Amino acid sequence: MYSSTIAPYYDLLHVGGGKDYVAEAAHLAATIRAAHPEARSLLDVACGTAEHARLLVEMHGFEADALDLHPAFVDIARKKLPLGAVYEADMATFALEARYDVILCLFSSIGYLRSLENVRSALGRFRAHLKPNGVVLVEPWFPPGVLVEGRVSTRTVKTPELSICRMSFPQIACRLSHLHFHYLIGRAGLVEHTHEVHTLGLFTTDEMLQCFQDAGLKAEYDPVGPYGRGLFVARAT
Repeated sequence: MYSSTIAPYYDLLHVGGGKDYVAEAAHLAATIRAAHPEARSLLDVACGTAEHARLLVEMHGFEADALDLHPAFVDIARKKLPLGAVYEADMATFALEARYDVILCLFSSIGYLRSLENVRSALGRFRAHLKPNGVVLVEPWFPPGVLVEGRVSTRTVKTPELSICRMSFPQIACRLSHLHFHYLIGRAGLVEHTHEVHTLGLFTTDEMLQCFQDAGLKAEYDPVGPYGRGLFVARAT
């Protein structure tokens, strides 16, 4: 999980690192409309800063609520979705009164559940919060055998007031990937170092499809998706 120290820089790190939220939101909107042309309401689960949800509202005409487990992200998301409800909740156990045409879980957030049992629980919650004819879109984490253990990646972003360098590498332990992130955050006269470890489960496509089925959802898999990591598009059975 991202720390409260890093949360304010999350968008800067990803947009500065080449993540094109505008193009991804357009891809998601087209996918939603192809699957459910009348869709209007959506819930962005494990929303992070809710940048996708913001763009889907402002550029594509959807109505969005969101939820995340991290209070710092919830605070940021509430500022981006002033007309929506943003909940602090666990994606494996949440229970809301509202129901939605679309439920999203993007940018590999599903991997943070770590186990197939937890994935099934979360997908069951998604299913329970769908309106009739609703759709679920889930962007997966990598399957086993793709990440290269120990490979170091570097990302650097700069503004007039701030420079951030993030260096990261994965460790693989059975069916878990432990991502080590080291940050140098530089301002005038000060350089701060902070370190995080993010643990995500490694699930095969077939395992994910079975989890959807167990949760009462029939899923199709696009191996590319909005960001190159694939996309599951599911409907209630």
